[in-house]
Parts: sequence; C-alpha cells; structure tokens
Amino acid sequence: MFMIEQLTPYIPTAAKEPLNYLLQKHAFKLKIVNGRKTKRGDFRATLPLATITINNDLTKEQFLITLVHEIAHLHTHIHHPKVKPHGTEWKQCFKQLMLPFLTPTIFDEELLKPLAKHLINPKATTDSDMKLSVILQGKKNTNPTHNYFIFDLKPGTLFLLNKRTFKLLNKRRTRYECLEVQTKRRYLIKGNAPVEIV
Repeated sequence: MFMIEQLTPYIPTAAKEPLNYLLQKHAFKLKIVNGRKTKRGDFRATLPLATITINNDLTKEQFLITLVHEIAHLHTHIHHPKVKPHGTEWKQCFKQLMLPFLTPTIFDEELLKPLAKHLINPKATTDSDMKLSVILQGKKNTNPTHNYFIFDLKPGTLFLLNKRTFKLLNKRRTRYECLEVQTKRRYLIKGNAPVEIV
C-alpha cells in the first residue's frame, strides 16, 4: 500500500492530510500506471487485496478526484458488494468521501463550484460533465495548437484528433457525429475532446 509521501507529487499539497486519513480506512494495492486513453483509473476486487490503478499523466486535481472516485468503489464493494458500479450507493459514498476536499485550499474557485455541482449527482466520469471536464482539461492542456473543443466548432469544420483528420457533421444528443476524412467512417465523439483545426 502507498504511503502518503509517495503520493505527494501527484496531489494538491493541501489534500495530503485528508487523503492520508482516507487511505487508512481500508487496505488496498495502489498502482500508478502510464496514461490510458480509455480511462483515468480503475478498481478491481482482487484478492487478497483490492487493486486501484491511476494514470500518471493527470493533473493534480484530476489525480485526486480519480483516486477518491476509485476509493469510493472500494468502500461500496466492501459495504454493498452486489450493487451497480455507479449506482446510488456509490454516488452517496463518493459524495461523502469528497466533502473534506471541497475547499479553496485544494481546488481553486474556478474548479470548486462546478465540482461541487457535479457531486450533487456524480456520473461515472467527470467527462460526462462538460463544464467541469473542460476546466480540468484546460489545466492539463500544454499543447497550444489544441486550443479548441469539438463543441466550439461549426458543422463542416475540419479538425485533427489523434493525428487523424475529421469533419464535423452534426450534434447528436450528447456527442458529435464526425466523418474521418481518409476512411469515410463516421464516429460519435465527445464534445469536450480537445482538437486542432486544420
């Protein structure tokens, strides 16, 4: 199990004490892994100890939120082993575990308000909350060419995403229909994906 000192480079400084308290509640294995495109972290009910993995390429705020998110899965699994992964029990647990971190010494004002609003009814990922996701990504985005999000673009705009060229077609309910120029295949892409205009 990780000691809090090992996590210090990954979290906001003021989060150290409340996080250390949280880490002592239930034993688990924590692995910090190379960044994954499909997820920021995960929880597995492995034996003899459950395992939590967190990506190493997150901002300190993203790392903290993701870690608490996964610890909430651990607590939910211990107390309610047969419920849905992001059901009512997990939502209540995640909200409760996040409360000690909702201070301006840990999250700046720009992030604190949308984060508190997100926690009223938390989703499986912060990417489901457009405003919160954009603020979190903005803190991480060091590439000056990726200064647009898909929801900023007009239909017909060409853009680069993962070194592939797409054309924005139209908005669906929660995602945007896009045409990959080279293959002519259509994809549904999240509106908060950072892109470069061609």
